[in-house]
Amino acid sequence: MTTRHAVISGASIAGLSAAFWLRRTGWDVTVLERSGAFRDGGQNVDVRGVARDVLERMGLTEAIRAQNTTETGTVLVDASGKVTAELPSGPDGATAELEVLRGDFARTILQHLPAGVEIGYGDPIAEVVDDTDAVTVTTASGRVLRADLLVIAEGVRSATRDRLFGDLVDRRDLGIAMVFGTIPRTTGDDNRWRWFTTVGGRQVHLRPDNHGTTRAILAYARAEDLGRLDRADALARVRDRFADAGWETSRILDGFDRSEDVYIDNLTQIRMPTWHRGRVCLAGDAGWCVTPMGGGGASLALVSGYVLAASLTTEPDRLDAALTVYEQWMRPLVDDVQNLPRWIVPFAYPQTRFGLTLRRLLDKALTSPKLAPLTAKLTRVAETDRALPPIAAAHA
Repeated sequence: MTTRHAVISGASIAGLSAAFWLRRTGWDVTVLERSGAFRDGGQNVDVRGVARDVLERMGLTEAIRAQNTTETGTVLVDASGKVTAELPSGPDGATAELEVLRGDFARTILQHLPAGVEIGYGDPIAEVVDDTDAVTVTTASGRVLRADLLVIAEGVRSATRDRLFGDLVDRRDLGIAMVFGTIPRTTGDDNRWRWFTTVGGRQVHLRPDNHGTTRAILAYARAEDLGRLDRADALARVRDRFADAGWETSRILDGFDRSEDVYIDNLTQIRMPTWHRGRVCLAGDAGWCVTPMGGGGASLALVSGYVLAASLTTEPDRLDAALTVYEQWMRPLVDDVQNLPRWIVPFAYPQTRFGLTLRRLLDKALTSPKLAPLTAKLTRVAETDRALPPIAAAHA
């Protein structure tokens, strides 16, 4: 029997999870990554819900636990840094039990891939021809790969997805800009996620990491499209927007100017009626970006690789049926966090002094002993009563 071959485009959590499980179930796997080298860096992600079961089946729970960011809890603060409320903690609290930086998470999977996974950097997909017998991938360097399956795991701005599924891509701009970056740690930083909200629809976040630095986020609503600007112009716009925000904002802006690890994004959900066509399927943010507003993107990415491989094991000779099973299993998890209530953005990003006062009163109520158990449910994602589909490992 001929060994099936999968090409995976994207070497972050979704793509590496798919590579791990497809190789474990007997596929030859080639991973193509646009970047010239593995992409370290990134902000906090976490492992929640059924993703913890997938991680355990990978044998990586303790390896990820060892990469914990050191964050122990989440507090809301005012302009002086005084704590005004503390969010519920626990395995699926605002600070999860398994809290890890995106780059550390992806690198851990990379380091534990089964033998035989080929990874090519700096040579992205230039052309795809999908026919009855195979999908043929041509890279920018002219390399030609003939495969049984192409998995697109390139992220929310996926060019290959747009080329092959453009008529099905529904982009929903949430009107929120986020700037993520790594800045020097100071003696005033601690082991908590500190979260400051102020008028003008602005948020300021500081979070500890396990590398001796601090991860910072500036976010604001009713945002212009920063993606069309170069870094200097975008940061100048953000500096103008946060000029009078207070708390630690000036330190963060100065830190971003000097940081080599700054990522600027306008939050955009990706919604699609199907995640597969022919011999091509989508995984992770390329198919269903839930944004940090929904949360759980890393957990959904990790689960998607497992469910894809399991579905292909269940229907080994019927690719379309297998990919349909994959979608049917994953879609309830995605829909659960993608369908954001209309009030969530105005609540999270109050524009006026009155709105901010109301927000802080509600924060205190929602974190009170009586309502805290209900509030804790709001951060639960990737939860399901269904058992993970069975999978047969061909490679230990």
